[in-house]
Amino acid sequence: MATSVSPIVLGISRRYFRPPQVPKLYVCGARRENPQPQTFPEPHLGQWYFIAGAAPTKEELATFDPVDNIVFNMAAGSAPMQLQLRATIRMKNGHCVPRKWIYHLTEGSTNLRTEGRPDMKTELYASSCPGGIMLKEMGQGYQRFLLYNRSPHPPEKCVEEFQSLTSCLDSKAFLLTPRNQEACELSNN
Repeated sequence: MATSVSPIVLGISRRYFRPPQVPKLYVCGARRENPQPQTFPEPHLGQWYFIAGAAPTKEELATFDPVDNIVFNMAAGSAPMQLQLRATIRMKNGHCVPRKWIYHLTEGSTNLRTEGRPDMKTELYASSCPGGIMLKEMGQGYQRFLLYNRSPHPPEKCVEEFQSLTSCLDSKAFLLTPRNQEACELSNN
């Protein structure tokens, strides 16, 4: 369930932070306009499910091989220009692994910096799939695209479109999370 949060509640004053439009990736040069412009970060707060990943090589997705499903919660951080992320990872062996980290917003951009990971760069893109977003993560030795959705089981056409788009962006490896087990409960810690 998505909720709308005002920039003041986020600690981000419009005077100092102009929310950018979330860019959209286009399939192999075909340009389709996003029917509804999105701002950042308000529409992206709340719960998300990790659906799929794509990368130039299988090794760049290896961290997700033992994963059955992941659920995330994105919330306003404790300081301006911060987003707090919490995740629970359901491993294929049934174990639940909690994670949390902080994204730092870049003024006038949808680029995110991960606290404690100066080598990592994350870019957010809109998705034509209802309730979907895509991230492009880049770090030392890897680049990958990740598909998230508000639903743990989005329409198949959304996953097919993501795979088609990323394959024409030189991502030959593709991973779809199985989502066979119940998602772990997100903790508030």
